[in-house]
Amino acid sequence: MLASNPNLTKCPFFPTRYVPISRSFHITCSVSQLQSAAEVVNGRVSERNEIRLGLPSKGRMAADTLDLLKDCQLSVKHVNPRQYVAQIPQLSDLEVWFQRPKDIVRKLLSGDLDLGIAGFDTVSEYGQGNEDLVIVHDALDYGECHLSLAIPKYGIFENINSLKDLAQMPQWTEKKPLRVATGFTYLGPKFMKENGLNHVTFSTADGALEAAPAMGIADAILDLVSSGITLKENNLKEIEGGVVLRSQAVLVASKRSLIKRKSALDTTHEILERLEAHLRAEGQFTVTANMRGSSAEEVAERVLSQPSLSGLQGPTISPVFCKRDGQIASDYFAIVICVPKKALYKSVQQLRAIGGSGVLVSPLTYIFDEETPRWRELLSALGL
Repeated sequence: MLASNPNLTKCPFFPTRYVPISRSFHITCSVSQLQSAAEVVNGRVSERNEIRLGLPSKGRMAADTLDLLKDCQLSVKHVNPRQYVAQIPQLSDLEVWFQRPKDIVRKLLSGDLDLGIAGFDTVSEYGQGNEDLVIVHDALDYGECHLSLAIPKYGIFENINSLKDLAQMPQWTEKKPLRVATGFTYLGPKFMKENGLNHVTFSTADGALEAAPAMGIADAILDLVSSGITLKENNLKEIEGGVVLRSQAVLVASKRSLIKRKSALDTTHEILERLEAHLRAEGQFTVTANMRGSSAEEVAERVLSQPSLSGLQGPTISPVFCKRDGQIASDYFAIVICVPKKALYKSVQQLRAIGGSGVLVSPLTYIFDEETPRWRELLSALGL
């Protein structure tokens, strides 16, 4: 019947659909774009040789992501800032696509991206527990925040200090539910239901949520919190048990891509190892000192008597050779240890106390393990 209707014509993107012929529009697209659209509709992911990594396109998350990759010797080469695609020269088969974080998650699920970096909150909200998403690295050490419920400090909430107290308030009924303003329309209702708050309605908003209770638009808000200062300045408070999740930047991948394409898995392995080695080394210093001793074992015993001088697996001790009276002598030994930044000065003091001298300190860039534990965890999650 639709095909015989003179007022309808076939949609050029989806031939099985019909649109009003009076709705004039201009379409400019390539054959490959039409094929790609059809493949998405049919639930298939087009075959391609390159691996695609989605990175945040704007804001602090974008800048911190590029800085981290640069520190891992994976600098993104972005010739034209107006373009959404870039390269990482060290990974020749990889394309970088700049996207909004929520679109990174969506395109991982659709198969348009293989890897992505986004906040864990975004992955949880837009991934909605989809099993095709796998977290490759869960702690990239930036973008830290938490998703939390906040209520006014005044009025009927003045003495409410926990989620349990909030749930037991008699005010919330089917006719008069608790009104919550949030941009997290998946995590919010799920959290409330799991915690026994059944009479709740949600209004969606993207920004300035802190004003909603004062304006009478909502009773509470569910939003991301970093320092908590904005909440305090707007007479709002977090409550015990009200944290939905804690978030920071994560590396996430499409499980389908990693299983079906060895090149994607190999690239993921290299990125993961670089990230792990750099993040483990961050805040660590190599400390080298000379120490007089009769043997390496005797020096080692003195060093290991100080708990903060044990290093990663123990100190490295080697003889220091010098020429004295025409003869090769070795009265000193060089000690090399790895020390965290917060314990650096204390460690130097302890080295001096046991006879160390000529102490040299240099920052570490990478610490490579025999194999990163996260790689083993990833293979297990993939069933490989």
